[in-house]
Amino acid sequence: MKAYNTAQLRNVGLFSHGGAGKTSLLEAMLFTSKAINRMGQVNEGNTVSDYDPDEVKRHISVQISVAPVEWTDTKINVIDAPGYAEFSGEVKAAMRVVDTALLLVDASAGVEVGTEQMWRYADERSCPRMVFVNKMERENADFKMAFHSIQTVLGKKCAPLQLPIGSQQQFRGIVDLLTMKAYIFQPGDTSGKVTEGEIPADLQEDAQRGREWLIERVAETDDDLTMKYLEGEELTSDEITSALKKGLRSGEVVPVLCGSGNWNAGVSQLLDALALYSPSPTDMGDMTATNPVNGQEVKLKPSDASPLSALVFKTIRDQFGRQTFLRVFTGTLRSDSQAFNSTRNSEERIGQVYFVRGKEQIATQTLVAGDIGMVVKLANTQTGDTLCSPGTPLVVEPVDFPEPVFSASVSPRTKADMDKMGTALHNLIEEDPTLRMGKDPVSGQTILSGMGESHVQIASDRMKRKFGVDVTVGLPVVPYRETITSRVDRAHYRHKKQTGGHGQFADVVLELEPLPEGEFEFGERIVGGVVPKNFIPAVEKGIRESLHEGVLAGYPVVHVRAVLYDGSFHPVDSSEMAFKLASSQAFKEGLQQGRPVLLEPIMTLHIQVPDGYTGDIMSDLNGRRGRVLGMNPQGNGFTVIEAYAPLSEVQRYVSDLRSVTQGRGTFSMEFDRYEAVPAHIADKVIEEARKHREEANA
Repeated sequence: MKAYNTAQLRNVGLFSHGGAGKTSLLEAMLFTSKAINRMGQVNEGNTVSDYDPDEVKRHISVQISVAPVEWTDTKINVIDAPGYAEFSGEVKAAMRVVDTALLLVDASAGVEVGTEQMWRYADERSCPRMVFVNKMERENADFKMAFHSIQTVLGKKCAPLQLPIGSQQQFRGIVDLLTMKAYIFQPGDTSGKVTEGEIPADLQEDAQRGREWLIERVAETDDDLTMKYLEGEELTSDEITSALKKGLRSGEVVPVLCGSGNWNAGVSQLLDALALYSPSPTDMGDMTATNPVNGQEVKLKPSDASPLSALVFKTIRDQFGRQTFLRVFTGTLRSDSQAFNSTRNSEERIGQVYFVRGKEQIATQTLVAGDIGMVVKLANTQTGDTLCSPGTPLVVEPVDFPEPVFSASVSPRTKADMDKMGTALHNLIEEDPTLRMGKDPVSGQTILSGMGESHVQIASDRMKRKFGVDVTVGLPVVPYRETITSRVDRAHYRHKKQTGGHGQFADVVLELEPLPEGEFEFGERIVGGVVPKNFIPAVEKGIRESLHEGVLAGYPVVHVRAVLYDGSFHPVDSSEMAFKLASSQAFKEGLQQGRPVLLEPIMTLHIQVPDGYTGDIMSDLNGRRGRVLGMNPQGNGFTVIEAYAPLSEVQRYVSDLRSVTQGRGTFSMEFDRYEAVPAHIADKVIEEARKHREEANA
């Protein structure tokens, strides 16, 4: 691969709803640029970017992949991003390091849910955008419908740069509205050959109208051009091109193109547009970094002369070590050099630097400012870290990964799996920061959290394939608790046991009361030394150990205050152990008297949904024993609903919410408090707990 300077680079991400054809389009780009000699097929598992075994098996993208495309003295680093919500962390990582988001729209479906979400992610980063109406060869393909959908959902800033000639099986060409030329190809011919010709007569009027529409949008980006346009003067080709670049960069214009990745139709024109109009790293202006020593912001030009700053946006772990994907924002990263990880305050030795094309590694000596590549076997560097020049510490804004919304329990199938599971999970989390691992202190279950059931299942499959660890995945045990609801004035137990030598004796009288605030309190009101002070710590210890298992279903006991106020002892037979046993039994007796109840965790939910779905969501929440606290309109067609709901009712809420809102809803959830479980539900939980204990003891 030849050397390119920063101005010759384009970093472009492919984003869309799942199934819009991103991977196939990238395959056509690589074929058209002669990087590959035949186009692979997603359903055959032989494409450049879907090389991971999970992708080959499922015929979908589950992680981002990078493939540089060389075109007209320009290097376009294309990142193929997954289209499903479970892999939104990968999308966020890709969006962080690209300078142009190319959003694909299925010509037969219009703008779909996933594409709306990708558009919002691009909005968050103020990322320049282009739209490609793909699959024009598909049955029911309708460019006018798709374009109407684009303008309705994504906004009037979207303007046509091209029009199709024909559609479905008669799709045979493209009209360029700037040059007013037609590019004709043979339907179904994937060679990419086109013939330049005149615009068909039946499209002349549409083409002229589309061109005027485009020029009007472009002229609005510049006051001088606006005046010239309003005065009826013709804009020159250079003026239009310059204004289109400016409008694309500012977000005021979103060019809309069309074609077919499957037929390799319109792909060369798309590459022309990306090379000509999409911004290079130099066009994006100075970038901001932070000096971690003094906390001050530093402005840096995206040039080789600036100090090095490179962001790690993806890590792949296997038995051979790490593959670290990064974008160099400023400076130059060289093979066989030293770098400083300013995030972890550690030195890193850079071995060989690579460009990557899917799983192919292409050795290079340098990654210049703005370029994307990979290094291997770094010691400490992880996703989100910044590599910089030794002596010039800089920290670049990391990837804003979303928080997990679904949790599952993972348990090893064999003892050998148990020994390796911790390391395998650690490696998975290093690969994918949207995965989190924890341990339930009561059940002892290992909890793996992610962006959805499919996400967690794929992670468990990857554990087996990459690290040889086989696990069972299920829903976590709901962490119920137990408490009392009434005061107990006297909870008494006398422990007396006589053996051949010294016996055991302890007499304990407790007072219990509900404690609304706080987990547990212990107190004592011993008068006259009826229980010697040296035994009182043993009494507290016995009670605290009893908190681990309640009397209803064996769940931990909370919200109780216990006071030792009476008792007796034997000068010879009393001991700490005796008082510990007596206090434990007295406490359990008190729990039985205190009208015990089962408590369940109540979660606070913040649910963001399109306005049209608020009624459905509130109805669904009522069916989950939820309570709506309020609704806050966001002003962008979305409303945030705040609600309480029991954890047992919302463990799979991410899947149900996506189903109810057709994938448009998102939510976050955090623990708020414990509340008593309704009696009819508590009876079922207690019965299930009893059966589990019987099975365990069988």
